[in-house]
Amino acid sequence: MAVFTEITPSWKRRGCSAATNILPARVLRPQDKAACERAFGVIRQRLFELLTGYTGVDVADRGADPAADATLTVEEAEHLIGTWVVQVWQQRALGEYAPAWDPGGTHSPNTLFAASFAQAGFAMEIPSPELFYELLPVRYTSRITRRGVKIRGLWYDGDVLEDYRGTASTRGGRHKGQWVIRRDPRDCRQVFFQDPVTHAWHALDWTGLPPSGQVPAFGDARARDLLKKAAASGLKPRSDAELLPVLLELIGSKIPVSQWPTRMTKSQRTGHAREVAQAGAAQADRPASRGSETPEASMTAGLANVTPLRWPQRAQQTIESVDAERRRRREMAVPVTPKPPPLLGASFRERNVFVLPDDDEEDRGPAERG
Repeated sequence: MAVFTEITPSWKRRGCSAATNILPARVLRPQDKAACERAFGVIRQRLFELLTGYTGVDVADRGADPAADATLTVEEAEHLIGTWVVQVWQQRALGEYAPAWDPGGTHSPNTLFAASFAQAGFAMEIPSPELFYELLPVRYTSRITRRGVKIRGLWYDGDVLEDYRGTASTRGGRHKGQWVIRRDPRDCRQVFFQDPVTHAWHALDWTGLPPSGQVPAFGDARARDLLKKAAASGLKPRSDAELLPVLLELIGSKIPVSQWPTRMTKSQRTGHAREVAQAGAAQADRPASRGSETPEASMTAGLANVTPLRWPQRAQQTIESVDAERRRRREMAVPVTPKPPPLLGASFRERNVFVLPDDDEEDRGPAERG
């Protein structure tokens, strides 16, 4: 189904940036596609054709080495698009779509913004940090069990759930009796729960995380691959801790750190780069822990408030996580350190080998003599 996109500025915490409104096309109205293609054509003519590395719709429009010229990072591309929206796209004359109070004037979206500010003023409202949690996607669960809450196939738990295990929520309305859990699709290591008594937000850790150390951030795509691979291998874990080796295998891909950029496929490199960018964005958007929060919330928030990992750090942390998980499983299998075997030749030092055995010792077997 065709869609019509309109680029408009939106005010965020860090200033004015570009946003896109996606409007579904009308049913059985193919003429709406012309407006969509016209918008894309204007963007191509006024932005894409002016960028270095532009490939164009025809091979004749390409430069000598467009791949080498395309050197914009994600931050540079975001700044370029935001600047172009304000200085170019929003400066377009509206033409026949001029406002009713001045149909003969020359107006653009920027002049209409200025006129609205001059008429009604501008009051900046700074949202509270808790607004971050309220805007996250919501999941509903009927009960909080002994294992915690199950969100999209993974179990999450925390100390804040102790008073609510086995109880139903007092929530009414459409989702009556269900608990509300907020989740960030960019980082599945944690979900967020609001205490109905104190109204404070608490982070619930994934139960598959190791007791010590950290695991690289993973999003919804990696979580789906994790559950799919566990189901394909016939793994029915009693706890999510048994899924951790599978997750580390998916992240590490059994490839040495020095060979990551060269041995991985394009889709694997794209997936890792996307997870790195998403983890950085999630860490930047998440509000910092306050002094009024409980110690449990501060401890759990420390897992997410880490510096986003880049290629070498992410690869090294994956190797360290694999080693830590193997060490933990070995310690669980052998809780007591076994007694070391005796040294070579220790039996010769216990008795004199030149002393002849007695007659009764010759008749007895080796087990009886020992």
